[in-house]
Amino acid sequence: MCGIVGYIGRRDATPVLIQGLKRLEYRGYDSFGIATVGSAIEVYKKTGRISDGESGAADLRGYAGIGHTRWATHGEPSDLNAHPHTDCSGRIAVVHNGVIENYGELKRQLAGRGHTFRSETDTEVIAHLIEEHYDGDLLAAVNATLPLLKGSYAVLVIAEDTQQIVAARDASPLVLGVGDGEVFAASDMTPLLEYTERVIFLEDGDVADLASGRCTIYHDGQTVERPIELINWCVEDTRKGGFAHYMLKEIYEQPQSFYETIRAGIDEHVRRMVTETDEITLVACGTSYHTALVFKYLAEPLCGIPVRVEMGSEFKYFTPPLRGLVIAVSQSGETADTIAALKMAKARNCPTLAITNMQGSTVTRVADETLLMRAGPEIGVAATKSYTAQLAALMEIVNLRCEGAFDDTLSHAHLAIGDVLLQDIKEAVALCSKAEHVFFVGRGPFYPVSMEGALKMKEISYVHAEGYAAGELKHGPFALLTPETPVVAVCTPGSTYGVMTSNIKEMKARKAPVIALGVAGDTELAEIVDIFIPIPNTHHLVQVLTASVVLQLLAYHTACALQRDVDKPRNLAKSVTVE
Repeated sequence: MCGIVGYIGRRDATPVLIQGLKRLEYRGYDSFGIATVGSAIEVYKKTGRISDGESGAADLRGYAGIGHTRWATHGEPSDLNAHPHTDCSGRIAVVHNGVIENYGELKRQLAGRGHTFRSETDTEVIAHLIEEHYDGDLLAAVNATLPLLKGSYAVLVIAEDTQQIVAARDASPLVLGVGDGEVFAASDMTPLLEYTERVIFLEDGDVADLASGRCTIYHDGQTVERPIELINWCVEDTRKGGFAHYMLKEIYEQPQSFYETIRAGIDEHVRRMVTETDEITLVACGTSYHTALVFKYLAEPLCGIPVRVEMGSEFKYFTPPLRGLVIAVSQSGETADTIAALKMAKARNCPTLAITNMQGSTVTRVADETLLMRAGPEIGVAATKSYTAQLAALMEIVNLRCEGAFDDTLSHAHLAIGDVLLQDIKEAVALCSKAEHVFFVGRGPFYPVSMEGALKMKEISYVHAEGYAAGELKHGPFALLTPETPVVAVCTPGSTYGVMTSNIKEMKARKAPVIALGVAGDTELAEIVDIFIPIPNTHHLVQVLTASVVLQLLAYHTACALQRDVDKPRNLAKSVTVE
C-alpha cells in the first residue's frame, strides 16, 4: 500500500521519479506527488494517477528528489492529502509508507506548539517533528524524530540547501539501488530495474544517509554494513509486451512461472523442515489464503498430515495453539498481517518457512527458511501467476511428503496450463457480464479454487461474487438463486463427482443458469448445464491449476466487457503493508 521512490545522483531527478512512480503505481493510485531539492524544495502533487498528471511535475528541477503514489489510509484522496508533505516553512519534505498509530496525539501536541497542518494525514506529523529538531543536520533531525513514532514506516526525507536524502524503515519495506555515482530508494525493486541490478535491503530500524555516489547505513546509532545483492529480474519483465493489460500478460506467463518454480526445486534445509514435521500451520491473506486451503485439501489425504490454515489478519488476535511447522505464504513478502503472525510463531519456538515471490522481502528475513517462487514481477493488482507459482511451491511440498510420487505430473503440468489459455469462454463471459451476482462452487480442493474465482471476479469486474463449498448452497444461499444469478461450478471426476452433479441439478431446479468446468469429453455434465467449459482430463493436481486459470480468464474478460480498469481496480492495492 503506497509506493515511495527517491533518487540522488548525476541525472535530473524528476524523470527518474516519474518513471519510478509508474512502476510502483500498482501499490496505490489515489494520488501522487514529487518533491525535488535545489536551493529550495519544489513540490508538485495531485489527485489521480501519475500517468494522467505527470506533465504537471515536468518543471521540477534538481538532482535529488522523492516521490509517492498513494493508497489512502488517513484522509480521503485529495491534492492536500497527497504526499510529499512539508513542514510549516516548506523547507523539509517527507514521503511515507505505513501508518503512524499515535499521530492523533502527536498532531495535538504539535498544534499546541503552533504548528499549522494542511492535510488529514498521519504522515504530516513526521515533517513537523523533523522541523522541530532541524538545525541544518537532517540526519540528526530524523534520528531524533523516529523514536517518537509508533506504528510502521518507510520514509524518505529531503531538506532545502542539502544534497542528501535520509531514508528509514520500520515494519514497512524499503530497498536501495546502488548505481554509478547515484543512489535510488524505493518500496520494492521494480523502479530500480532499468538503472541497476545491485540492491540493498534495509532492515527494520535502519536509517540511511544517501548522497550522490554514497550510502551510509546506521542502526541504533552505529554504522552497519548491509550486503549488496544482485537481482535477477530485468526491466522487460515489468512491461506489457504487447498485451492489452498486465493481468492478461501475467495469466499467459503462468505455464513458464509454474515450470520455473517446480524446476527450481527445494534445498536440503527446507526438505528436512517439511518432511520431518508432524503438523503444519499455514498463515496467509487473500489469494495466498486460498492457495493454503488448496494445500490443506491436498496434503491431508495424500500425505496423512494434519494441516491448519489461518487468516493472517485474525491470527494476531485469536492465536491458535501452535505445534509443528508454520508456513507464511505471501506474494509480496511484505503483508503486514502475515509478518505479524510469523513473528508470533517464532516467539513460540515453532520452525518457520516463508513462501514468497520477493527476494530479500521481510518474510524472508523473519522466517527460518525460504521457498522462493519464480514468478517474476507481477504488476497487475489481481494475483494470477503468483497464485499458480504458490501452488507450484505447495504442491512440491506435497510431492516431497509423498516421496516424489508426483514428479512426472508436476513436471508436465505447465503444458496443460498452456492448453486452457486458448479456451473459448465467450458464452460464459456474456452471461456473467450481464449479472449482478455470481456464485462459484466446488468440492474438495475445488472449493478454495471457487473462492479464488469469486475473488477475481469481484475485485476486477465489480460483479458481486461468492465462492462456496457446493453442498453449502442449500443452507441459505439457495434463497438468492434466480434466472439472473449464474452459478460457476467446477465438477471433475473423483469421489465427489456424483454429489456435485446432484448439486448442479438442484441449482438448475431453482432456475439458475449453470456454467460448468469439467473434463473434456464429459457428455453427462455437458447435457445438464447451460454452458460447458472443458479442461484437460489430467491428474486432479493439474486440474486445480487449469480450472483456476479458466476462472482467471473468465474474470478478466468479464471485466473487459464491462470496461473496468483491470490492472488497477478501485480501492485496492497489491501489497498490503498495513493492518
